[in-house]
Amino acid sequence: MALTNPIQFIQQTRAEVAKVIWPTRREVVLTTVMVFIMATLTAIFFALVDLLIRTGLSGILGMFG
Repeated sequence: MALTNPIQFIQQTRAEVAKVIWPTRREVVLTTVMVFIMATLTAIFFALVDLLIRTGLSGILGMFG
């Protein structure tokens, strides 16, 4: 395994960080809003599925209990 000296490592690290394309503020805000919307829709979906399953099981168990 070849070892690089610390100065060369820092130079390589800076070169790689310079290649990074950072998102704009608008992109970050839009992405964040979309994540919250999707999380809300997912929570509503699973709450409805839970309600449906609970109602179905209560009905079935009520018939035999």
